[in-house]
Amino acid sequence: MLQLTQIFSIALFNLRSITERKGAALTAAIGIAGVVGVLVGVLAIAQGFKRAMTVSGSPDVAVVLRSGADSEMTSGLTRDDTRIIQDAPGIARSASGPLTSAELFVIINLPKRSTGTDANIPLRGIQAGAYEVRGNIQLLKGRRFETGKNEVIVGVGAANAFAGLDLGQKIKVGQNTWDIVGIFSAGGGIAESEIWADADVLQPAYNRSDSFQAVYVKLDSPDLFQDFKDSLTTQPKINVKVQRQSEFYAEQSTAVTEFITTIGVFIASMMAFGALFGALNTMYSAVAGRTREIATLRALGFGSTPVIISVLAESILLSLVGGALGAGAAYLLFDGYRASTINFQTFSQVTFAFNVSPALLGQAIAFATGIGLIGGLFPAIRAARLPIAQGLREV
Repeated sequence: MLQLTQIFSIALFNLRSITERKGAALTAAIGIAGVVGVLVGVLAIAQGFKRAMTVSGSPDVAVVLRSGADSEMTSGLTRDDTRIIQDAPGIARSASGPLTSAELFVIINLPKRSTGTDANIPLRGIQAGAYEVRGNIQLLKGRRFETGKNEVIVGVGAANAFAGLDLGQKIKVGQNTWDIVGIFSAGGGIAESEIWADADVLQPAYNRSDSFQAVYVKLDSPDLFQDFKDSLTTQPKINVKVQRQSEFYAEQSTAVTEFITTIGVFIASMMAFGALFGALNTMYSAVAGRTREIATLRALGFGSTPVIISVLAESILLSLVGGALGAGAAYLLFDGYRASTINFQTFSQVTFAFNVSPALLGQAIAFATGIGLIGGLFPAIRAARLPIAQGLREV
């Protein structure tokens, strides 16, 4: 009980005296705020990209590719293959037939609105079932394209990021000109980065004859996935791989999210060293300025442990203030900010919104607390070990 009283008394005294050292304290807090802001900003990119890739994934939707393909770009299926897939058990049906969409995936170049530089954008040929298969497609402007016509609808992310994709405009791709008749959203998912057209019109435009690259399938229930998969992987007439849509998109996002996370942690770690030295300097100065006070307290019977904990409390408090400032600024600046980056799997642009989640903010605050703990530990030990007689002689 006595130690708790001593800890509380010294810590309260230290905290009240921060205003006397406000310059050094503010410098340390701002340094930590900068570290946290950078860390949150970079990791928000990774989280936003991952969210855009995974939010589209539904457990009752399966993606069928050619066996051995790691993306739609490297896959290939014939029309006969797609018919066999449509006849597999477990597929949901509507009045018009099985809920499937055999799709074609090609890359086109369009300039970015922000820089004017060309970037790769996915142009996806779909069948009529694509809307019901995905289930989260909502038209924001215009209408759906009509089958058999050179018409496209554009994801809202692509429309905002790339020039020439406004409703009513025309885009020329190769020898074909396409009318933009609609703008759609997909719940923040990857489809918002794409342009959609009729697959049967897109095939001759790209000399793809009767080939597709993937079949998206809506299942009656997520529990039927294994039966559906087994029926196709044991089918001797085709050679395919079957994945849940959620697993497929998670794989597609792994390379980019790991790369961005690694870079972000590296940059933040380098900055953290600078902030750590700032915290050390601040706390050493604080200890040096209160040498006589600490020695007097020791002479009056205060133990070493209360002294150590009081110095650590001050250091951690400064770190928490800096961490909160950095996290708050990062949230205000970055959360929801829209950008685009390349997907290493398809070498095409994916538009997404930065995602500053509560979990990410919590990690950033913990990171700042760690800096404060380390930054205050050595000065605290020095203060506790300082001989009383030497401390009382300090001017």
